[in-house]
Amino acid sequence: MTSTHSLTIPAMTVPPEELDLAAAFPPAERDRWRELVKGVLRKSGAAADDTPLDEIEGLLARDSYDGVPIAALYTRDDTVPGRPGLAPYVREVRPDGEGLAGWDVRQRHVHPDPAVTRQAVLADLENGATSVWLTLGAAGLPVAALPEALRDVYLDLAPVVLDAGSDTAEAAEALFALAQERDQAANVSGNLGADPLGLKARTGGPDAGLGRVAELAARCVRDFPKLRAVTVDGTVYHDAGGSDTEELGAAVAAGVAYLRALTDAGLSVDEAFGQLEFRLAVNADQFLSIAKLRAARRLWRRVAEVSGAADGTVMRVHAVTSSAMMTRRDPWVNMLRTTVAAFAAGIGGADAVTVQPFDARLGLPDDFARRIARNTQTLLLEESSLARVVDPAGGSWYVERLTEDLAQAAWAWFTDIEKAGGLAAALGSGLVADRLAATWARRRKDIARRKAPLTGVSEFPNLNEKLPERSPAPEQPDGGLPLVRYAQDFEALRDRSDAHAEATGARPKVFLATLGPIAVHTARASFAANLFQAGGIETVSGAPEEFAGSGAAVACLCSSDRLYAERAADAARILKDAGAIKVWLAGKGSFDGVDAQIFAGCDAVEVLETTLHDLGVSR
Repeated sequence: MTSTHSLTIPAMTVPPEELDLAAAFPPAERDRWRELVKGVLRKSGAAADDTPLDEIEGLLARDSYDGVPIAALYTRDDTVPGRPGLAPYVREVRPDGEGLAGWDVRQRHVHPDPAVTRQAVLADLENGATSVWLTLGAAGLPVAALPEALRDVYLDLAPVVLDAGSDTAEAAEALFALAQERDQAANVSGNLGADPLGLKARTGGPDAGLGRVAELAARCVRDFPKLRAVTVDGTVYHDAGGSDTEELGAAVAAGVAYLRALTDAGLSVDEAFGQLEFRLAVNADQFLSIAKLRAARRLWRRVAEVSGAADGTVMRVHAVTSSAMMTRRDPWVNMLRTTVAAFAAGIGGADAVTVQPFDARLGLPDDFARRIARNTQTLLLEESSLARVVDPAGGSWYVERLTEDLAQAAWAWFTDIEKAGGLAAALGSGLVADRLAATWARRRKDIARRKAPLTGVSEFPNLNEKLPERSPAPEQPDGGLPLVRYAQDFEALRDRSDAHAEATGARPKVFLATLGPIAVHTARASFAANLFQAGGIETVSGAPEEFAGSGAAVACLCSSDRLYAERAADAARILKDAGAIKVWLAGKGSFDGVDAQIFAGCDAVEVLETTLHDLGVSR
């Protein structure tokens, strides 16, 4: 296979087609838009009278965790791609009007009991799912139980995807034997799930030779023509805190490594490409997820071009709703997160989509959770008619520009991995781990400061919620790249509060000392209550003089800046005289007796850690 070490990925240069949609109106001018925006920003204090117009957009712009700029305004000057069904396939892989059959609704099963799994698989296939994803081995169903789990599944109708980790070879043989026993070798479809590089990334184990992968692929080509052998799992990099381009770049590097191994073993380039399927994460950031799947196809098409693959060779993408975004607290909100993510997967042109059950962080999902996961996709496909439109995001200058920027950044990361000797070497040297850790540190900081809010966890927590009980799920393999969860720091604080409440009969408590009338203090009292409750800390409110009877040891002043100037010092003295060991202030400002401040953008995790420590709540 041709080396890709020195490749550069060219920008799309398809010229836009002229189409006058508003000929009766004068053309919009960028400077006029800037003037209008400047007027709004002046009112909020974000811009001054003398702020130059060419600086206005920068006040609203930001960078993604990839360093990709997210502008305030996109216009027709930004990238506009070609037509659907044509290279580089960012606008889906089908020509206009062809193949609008939707995507493969793929349900995952990890229950270790084959009888339970068999019933769950049948329920899924009879109620909207179109393929089966089975986790086998120590992390799921025993490999020997595969025939029982698939006993009533028609292998010529429902694709079967295996995920067996270190037991991949044994699981593949079990599926081969089952297909041959049923005389379905020519019709069985799905994927054997061979991914030794993904396994190395997840477990930190020794380098797994790619020879066995090539053997499985060759056998599929020879004896099982509808079956793929290789799953390139990018979700391991996402689950370690990586950004979208880091996941894409690492996945492409893995794919290239597998292509080399397969072609070195005697498969043709086209046969090798046909044996790979990519698994990528999608999350509640719908625009980035849409652009990510489009960029993935763009990247893989470039690899296909330089490899000499046939025209029309495209990446097959299995999109999975993000594990990192799922929460244990207020898990019902996960239904909303996965709906947005599944929508993005459909808009982005995924070939197969898996929606994780809302209770995935609590253990093995129940029937209701699996039903909601299925029906989420059914609603998008049937009621929303999402699959009836080719490339619904086409023409969005924002999505087109974001697609191109992600592709360029991911290609740069891919070439860095290649220069380091390939993905296996980059994993072994720590290059990948260090890069992902730096990205996770930035995201974690934003989550701690609630700049990346988590509904039901860091925002609007419910201290009285009763979590559904689930059977424990099998332990997943680990030991390699870390497995992070966006909510982990806040959930750890809630766990400490729960343990304290169970041991003492009461939650840790903070007193919100309100100054002035309700209309004056409500906004900051609500802000403070929301923040402290995110750490499992109960809040009660009242005038400073009521602190002594509140049962709290820590207080937080809540009012307006004007009243703080008049009364904060006296109120803090009253609180300290009544026994408050610490006095916070909701807002900014330094006053006698006030120990620290909470405000929008403060490190909420640090505030909560400090408060729990002050209240004697142990780790």
